[in-house]
Amino acid sequence: MRKEENEIDEPVRLNKFISHNSNYSRREADKIIEEGKVTINTKTVTNLATKVASTDIVKIGKRLIKEDKNRMYTVIIYNKPKGELVTKKDPQGRRVIFDSLDSKYKHFMPIGRLDYASEGLILLTDDVVVANKLMHSNLERVYKIKVDGKIHPKVEEAMLHGLELEDATNGAHEKSKIKSMTFEPFVAYQILTNGDNFSKIKVGITQGKNRELRRFFAHFGLEVMDLKRFEFGGISLNNLPTGKSRYLTRDEYRDLRHFVNHTDLNDIKSNNKDNININKDDKYDEDDMDSDYINKDYD
Repeated sequence: MRKEENEIDEPVRLNKFISHNSNYSRREADKIIEEGKVTINTKTVTNLATKVASTDIVKIGKRLIKEDKNRMYTVIIYNKPKGELVTKKDPQGRRVIFDSLDSKYKHFMPIGRLDYASEGLILLTDDVVVANKLMHSNLERVYKIKVDGKIHPKVEEAMLHGLELEDATNGAHEKSKIKSMTFEPFVAYQILTNGDNFSKIKVGITQGKNRELRRFFAHFGLEVMDLKRFEFGGISLNNLPTGKSRYLTRDEYRDLRHFVNHTDLNDIKSNNKDNININKDDKYDEDDMDSDYINKDYD
C-alpha cells in the first residue's frame, strides 16, 4: 500500500533503527553509538536518545544502514536441555542457551522462556514484532510433566475450571515478586500414569505466566520433578535432539505468517489483560536480550 503524500514517518530511536535493519542487537547498537562509530547525515552521534527519520542517512563506519520494511524474519526452534538459562549472559556464570546456539543467532530473541530446571522447545526470532505477537498470544503450549505424587480429583477440577490464588508463591522462584495468580482452564490434559510416588501428565495451556505450572501443582502439594515443552502454537519438537536447533519447515512458516499477518498486538493485549499485566516486562521494546528482565524464570 502506498503512503499518502502528507503522511510523515514517526522518528524512531537510533538503536532501534539499527537493530531492526542489521544484525546488531539494541545493546550492541548502543555500544557502537557510544564509541562514535555511527553517523547520521555525515555527522557522528553519541547520544543514545537520538532519533532518526526515514529521510536520514545512517552509517556504521562506511556501511550504509537502509530501512527495510519488507525484511523477512527468521524463526528457529531450540531443544533446550536442563541446566541452561534463557538469557544471553548470567552474572553467576551459569550456562545459557546462547552458549549452545550457533553465533549467527546471537542477536535472536527467545519467545517466552523455560526455567533452569525445565527443558524442551524454545522459539527464537530476529524480529521484535513476531516475538511480541507470539509471546503474548493464546496459542497452545503443550508440556509433559512429572510430579512427585498422585493427581487427585481436586487437581483435575482445577485443570478443567481454572483456579485463582491470592497466594501463589509455592513453586515460585524465591526472588519472584509475583504473589497472586489466576490460572485459566487447561486446554486439555491427559494423565499418563498416576501413582502415590509419582505421576506423569500431558497438558495444554494458552498462557505463559511466571512458573505457572510449577505454582499450579505446588498449590496441591505436588512438586514438579520434570517439565518439558513439546509444542508451541502447533510447532513441535518432533525428533529434534536435545541441545540442537532447526529452522521452521515451509508449512510451519506458512502458518506462522498467517498468524502474524492477521494478528494485532493491541488486540492480544486487550484480550489478555491479566496475562499481559503479570508479564508486562516481557515486551521487547527499547531494551534487548541483555536486560535484567530476561533472567526471570518461566515455565
